[in-house]
Amino acid sequence: MIQILLLKNDLVLISRIEEVSTELGEPDCKLINPYKMVLHNDGTDNVQFETFESWPSFTDQKELMIHSDSILTLVEPNKYQLDKYQSLTAE
Repeated sequence: MIQILLLKNDLVLISRIEEVSTELGEPDCKLINPYKMVLHNDGTDNVQFETFESWPSFTDQKELMIHSDSILTLVEPNKYQLDKYQSLTAE
């Protein structure tokens, strides 16, 4: 399922996410094609727009494991965000 993740460090990601059974203490969430969501202001009447940046930027790795306790909350993306994400990850 594709979700927007707000991490405890205030980072906002959009990603396909899968819960994985692991040993206690091991990362238990698989992020597939994660992108960092960045909010921008164009300077006119506080108009804001989002850009998606490959995350993490220092690797081409498409699947990452994280601990579920790093996630503050998960929300459903709206149609615009979902369409944009799917166009970025289409193969």
